[in-house]
Amino acid sequence: MTTPFVATPSWLRSPAPEAADAAGVGASDAAGVGAASAGLRGAATPDDAGPAALVPDSPGTDATAVPDGAAVATRVGLGAVPDLSLLGPLAPFATAGPVTDLFVNGDRGLWIDRGSGAEREPAWTADEPEVRALAIRLIARGGRHIDEATPAVDVRLGGGVRVHAVLPPVSTRGTVISVRVPRVAGFPLRALAAAGMLDAAQEAMLRDAVARRRNLLVTGAAGAGKTTLLAALLSEADRRDRIVLIEDVAELAVDHPHVVSLEARQANLEGTGRLGLDALLREALRMRPDRLVVGECRGVELRELLSALNTGHDGGAGTLHANSLDDVPARLEALGSAAGLDAHAVARQSVSAFDLVLHVERVDGRRRLAGIGRFAMHDGRLAVVAQ
Repeated sequence: MTTPFVATPSWLRSPAPEAADAAGVGASDAAGVGAASAGLRGAATPDDAGPAALVPDSPGTDATAVPDGAAVATRVGLGAVPDLSLLGPLAPFATAGPVTDLFVNGDRGLWIDRGSGAEREPAWTADEPEVRALAIRLIARGGRHIDEATPAVDVRLGGGVRVHAVLPPVSTRGTVISVRVPRVAGFPLRALAAAGMLDAAQEAMLRDAVARRRNLLVTGAAGAGKTTLLAALLSEADRRDRIVLIEDVAELAVDHPHVVSLEARQANLEGTGRLGLDALLREALRMRPDRLVVGECRGVELRELLSALNTGHDGGAGTLHANSLDDVPARLEALGSAAGLDAHAVARQSVSAFDLVLHVERVDGRRRLAGIGRFAMHDGRLAVVAQ
């Protein structure tokens, strides 16, 4: 028999004695941090056996270093602090410098991207069974299951750490693990300008676009900086705006006091319970958003977004994978086709829905705003006119 849950209002709760706080909670937290540190040192813990014993004590990598608050994710400013201790043997590598991505390619090694491209980590060694066991453990920590029947799975761990794993034979050369490490705080627009991602004129144009509640589409290849730029733009929104984010996997870290984040849910083992971006978009419209944002358009949700932005929801935004401004129309037409829209319908709705298209690129490890354009109709087809 299950015990019923009874909610007690905060004003009726008895405060815990200070002594209990000191002796109980404090000890528990300290024990948790201590256990995490011990696991990162490669101690033979049941949870991190295998590759954990291979964690190095190489120069520049402190195997016992755990960022403050990493053992227990806490709410700070933009959201939960990334709980990197959940990565087990990968945790010391994730905390060693400004790491954005980690890639484990079976028994062929670990690659780390610190902002200038992926570089192989010579201190990491793990055979295929160990990498497979690590993948299964990481996916389980995200509340999902990976096996031969479901060989490719994507999950989010504490604080927005994103883990994707693929098992053989889908991955032909061993188990592959890809980890995206979010920043605790996103970069403000002025910081992106100072770093060279955009010039002064572009910064002024983008600030004006946000202030005037323009609808924005941010495009670019994977890892080009779409999420970084979009988060910076949303952080410039009026503090009174209610921003509703809809993402397949929550990644946007927006420095704003009123942000609601919705995350898609995949089907369970029985094939039920799926909640896609298109359904979340319809739910978000009932939440009275001042700014409606889709983290990435990749399917039928494009139809819902175009419809919303064409019916009075200004100040919205979305991202789209595309190699250049000229490729954006073809990408939208392809997604529109999957949603049952022909090219003419996509063109007419896109011209009306989006005010600016912002294309970002990553060249030689540096991200930059490569172009700004507007949608237009040319001979009945969608086109982008550079600004």
